[in-house]
Amino acid sequence: MTLPTNALHDLTLRELSDLLQARKVSAVETAQHFLSRADAHRALGTYLAQDHACTLAQARAADQRLAGTDAAQHPLLGVPLAHKDIFVTRDFASTAGSRMLDGYRSPFDATVVERLGREGVVTLGKLNCDEFAMGSSNENSAFAPVHNPWDVTRTPGGSSGGSAAAVAARLTPAATGTDTGGSIRQPAAFCGITGIKPTYGRASRYGMVAFASSLDQAGPMARTAQDCAMLLSVMCAADPDRDSTSLDVPAQDFTRTLTDPIDGLRIGIPNEFFGEGLAADVRAAIDAALAQYQKLGATLVPISLPRTELSIPVYYIIAPAEASSNLSRFDGVKFGHRAKDYTDLADMYRKTRAEGFGDEVKRRIMIGTYVLSHGYYDAYYLQAQKIRRMIADDFQQAFKQCDLIAGPVAPTVAWKLGAHKDPLADYLADIFTLPGSLAGLPGMSVPVGFGAGGMPVGMQLLGNYLQEARLLNAAHRFQQATDWHTRKPEGF
Repeated sequence: MTLPTNALHDLTLRELSDLLQARKVSAVETAQHFLSRADAHRALGTYLAQDHACTLAQARAADQRLAGTDAAQHPLLGVPLAHKDIFVTRDFASTAGSRMLDGYRSPFDATVVERLGREGVVTLGKLNCDEFAMGSSNENSAFAPVHNPWDVTRTPGGSSGGSAAAVAARLTPAATGTDTGGSIRQPAAFCGITGIKPTYGRASRYGMVAFASSLDQAGPMARTAQDCAMLLSVMCAADPDRDSTSLDVPAQDFTRTLTDPIDGLRIGIPNEFFGEGLAADVRAAIDAALAQYQKLGATLVPISLPRTELSIPVYYIIAPAEASSNLSRFDGVKFGHRAKDYTDLADMYRKTRAEGFGDEVKRRIMIGTYVLSHGYYDAYYLQAQKIRRMIADDFQQAFKQCDLIAGPVAPTVAWKLGAHKDPLADYLADIFTLPGSLAGLPGMSVPVGFGAGGMPVGMQLLGNYLQEARLLNAAHRFQQATDWHTRKPEGF
């Protein structure tokens, strides 16, 4: 493959890897190209931190390794990538999208960053996100909202909106993201890219700034399922010494089964995902995608997930409760923002947290503190945990009838920035992603068409525990038969 270096951004991660391995382009040339594109499109608000000198130093080191005899064993060697700013990094500031951590430099790398770095991935910088990953629109970033490259007046989704927008705009071939209640899948759908959240515990949470510890999970975001498979193969591995929730399962090469046939694949269609709240344009794109799967040999099976509607109140009790506990460490004492003027320690706590946290973070801390308080723990938090178990049981009953579950990622396409004045509107938009998150299941978003305003539509695929390979296989075979994943926003 030969391609002018000024068109490198049109290549997938796999194609860039092939060029780098064949020494038809250097890691330095590739990094310089993407850095220039990021500089030219700063108005999108995707990047929060960059260091060109550091990036190019990593690229030069990658070029030296590419000249070695073992380069073929490291397919990601020299490939550029950007990290959601929820992962701490030594070489770049780590803010989690919050003024509370403005300018913070971590003394270590998150495990996911470390593992990708060992493979020779070149870091382009840190990507914008909702503050502490709390939000569905990326308007909760303390620094600036991110704009959707398909229509800059619309949200890219959240909280991994910076990652999704950067990949869609070809400012990076891929990015890391995190998914607590849908924060990889929803922005991937809104921006027309592919993203996967693995089974809870598959990827180490060490070095991810915590939001809700029993829900947070790292995953890759890229243009294709193949690219996601390459990244996930490196990102997922046991990390028992640093993450007690890390699953003790061996690393897996998710690319090996990508091209397996899907004849006879049973795809479950939940009745609850196709009700009155689903926009007609989104449903039309999902229906067309399901028809394509039938052409590929899959069978559609009607199923029920009866507690789908309960996932919203359950999630918005459990997640804020865990957030209120995790964010108690940000008190202005050890690191992060500290108020300048205060009278005593209690006053310093109050002013520091009032100044450092944004409105959505404060809202969730207050909710979480309330549901964990004496007299309300049993009535709210404990009941929510019981229903969470029931939601997980619903999925296990469904998987007795099917291999995968398919449906919409969100009820509508991306909405206008500022359109949701009521926070509950954002919460309700998570209705289809929350059940899988509460159950700890792997899930992904695959581009399947366009809806109102020419905005992308993503289809959600959910699998049973540790079935990431099956999800990626189904997505890859779909992408071999369609071209939705190749479309890009005009002007990028």
